Amino acid sequence: MERILEISKRKQQTSLPKFKRYLAAAIDWSQRLILILGHRGAGKTTLMLQKMQEIGDQVIYLSLDDFLFEEKRLAELIDQLYEKGIRYFFLDEVHRYPHWSADLKTLHDNYPDAYFVVSGSSILELGKGKADLSRRAAVYHLAGLSFREFISLEQNVSLPQRTLTELLTQQASISEEISDQLDILTLFDNYLKFGYYPFYKDGQALYKSRLLETTNLVLEMDIAPFEDLAHKTIRNMKKLIFIISESVPFIPNISKLAERLEVSRNTVLKTFDLLAQAQILNLLRSDTHGVSFLQKPEKIYLQNTNLAFALSSNEANRGNIRETFFLNQLQVTHAVTLPKYGDFMIDNQIVVEVGGPNKTSEQLRGIPNSFIAADGIKTGSGNKIPLWLFGFLY
Repeated sequence: MERILEISKRKQQTSLPKFKRYLAAAIDWSQRLILILGHRGAGKTTLMLQKMQEIGDQVIYLSLDDFLFEEKRLAELIDQLYEKGIRYFFLDEVHRYPHWSADLKTLHDNYPDAYFVVSGSSILELGKGKADLSRRAAVYHLAGLSFREFISLEQNVSLPQRTLTELLTQQASISEEISDQLDILTLFDNYLKFGYYPFYKDGQALYKSRLLETTNLVLEMDIAPFEDLAHKTIRNMKKLIFIISESVPFIPNISKLAERLEVSRNTVLKTFDLLAQAQILNLLRSDTHGVSFLQKPEKIYLQNTNLAFALSSNEANRGNIRETFFLNQLQVTHAVTLPKYGDFMIDNQIVVEVGGPNKTSEQLRGIPNSFIAADGIKTGSGNKIPLWLFGFLY
């Protein structure tokens, strides 16, 4: 018990960055059970520790991958800590604890004046638990850094989030105001290469290797135990990721992939679905309603541009990078699908074609509510919007 309390005390006294992720303001902290899901390295632990420091008293931090939980049930430990007057419990790495679902239900129901903030892997689904947490937990998903957040970290400036409507109707004034303050295109190129995860601040030289190491950990330590996958399946996942990283973008032929990997068609589709849940891939479909993993995605992208640069043995294809960035940033706050014409459909209403600085509207002629997201420009006009500006949505 003393060891647990000492670890928590050290965590609470950790020197933390003043910068706060977008989700800190979006979470309803009055909820008694909050579940924060996200990829390794996205900043879940820092977010929790920042909130702990705000609260100050009656708080404790517990990492559920501690060896203590090999023998001791969480619910039993919480009961002992509750008797000591603790009312705010910050529980990290919940996916590493086999009884997470049942214990969280018990804790929520048995301690009506206690608060539980829980972090876990993005692969964690409430439906996987034996207990019904869906009506008890407020669930939030933490994405990697937006381009706006990256600028805040790099330049120590505070820039507001923008709605999609603002970007589409006021893009000229917004982009001009921002680009007058900053070397926006250089910052954008840097973000595409190493700005998606906050741990880039620990050293850019090692960022690529650390990103690949983190991806391997997600496959082997998060997905594999949680889904009870065989070693061969994890190996096939790595093969698929590499195949996709070499494509521009990847339009899947499921039968050929199944033959190449010596697995069934459904296994390939399930693998894609797991990699998407784990925030390693993004699957673009023509419809998002009633979709099951058995429906083939139209296009497949790496989840973020940093992965593309880390995995590519050659210079990453700029066209693919542009589309990967756009989908990555838009999907956090909007539904994105594949339209009949153009590259992306937003919320079933807006069509966007992504391209370079000389991209014209020719392919969008006659399509209402259509726009160009153009790379390599500081400001735009009319329906031509700087690609980087779509990084201000969260």
